[in-house]
Amino acid sequence: MSMRVSATAESSASSRATRPLVPVGELFLFATAVLRQLFRRPFQWREFFEQSWFVTRVSLLPTVLITVPFGAVLSLQVGSLFAQLGAQSFTGAVAVLGIVQQAAPLATVTIIAGAAGSAVAADLGARKIRDELDALEVMGISPIQRLIVPRVLAMTVVAVLLNGVAAAVGVIGGYAFNVLVQGGSPGAYLTAFTALAQLPDLYVGEFKALLFGLVAGIVAAHRGVTAKGGPQGVGDGVNQSVIVSFVLLFMVNTIVSAVYYQLVPPKGL
Repeated sequence: MSMRVSATAESSASSRATRPLVPVGELFLFATAVLRQLFRRPFQWREFFEQSWFVTRVSLLPTVLITVPFGAVLSLQVGSLFAQLGAQSFTGAVAVLGIVQQAAPLATVTIIAGAAGSAVAADLGARKIRDELDALEVMGISPIQRLIVPRVLAMTVVAVLLNGVAAAVGVIGGYAFNVLVQGGSPGAYLTAFTALAQLPDLYVGEFKALLFGLVAGIVAAHRGVTAKGGPQGVGDGVNQSVIVSFVLLFMVNTIVSAVYYQLVPPKGL
């Protein structure tokens, strides 16, 4: 009897210890299913274009507006520090590299995950509690292929495209702030940028945006299709999608940045 009680207690303790890993496993399985369905035909082109336009419409202006202060603040901080070190001519290079590699991808997908991702989670969550997803499965239609894949791809593609716009706007904003406010030299700004920047810096920014958009889309769709408990459950799923997306985005950004600096040596003067 005592051995049975002990085994039950150990099993209960083990289940409590592994309980936090269950959502991680469910998200991983869901991501695997979505990636498999990417190559299944027919592809829902109409849904993809509609979702792409929606993501662009709700994300373009906020992304531009948030990237300009990013460039200005980065230029201000770097310019002040480099002025103390007597290397103010390198402000352009450091500010632009920071915007292209870090600020633009993070600003872009922060807006996409917060605006478009929450809308995707709310839409799929509402369909879930109305049993529309179950009805699709009864009719032999895969909800992942029909609804989720176009939304995930739309967020991924739009993230890559918006990242280019955000990088350009951030660079222009940093340049204007450095030249007009800090009294920097336009020639020194551009010369330092061309001396230290390289194409892989742009490539890694676009690659980050692609990964960030894919992760944000998968997380938003997963929290939507797993919504429970009526409208309150949908709201909880939307909140969780934003929080989980932000945590995963910063984790992915750290890993990709560390790998990039190991594989691509910085350009010397």
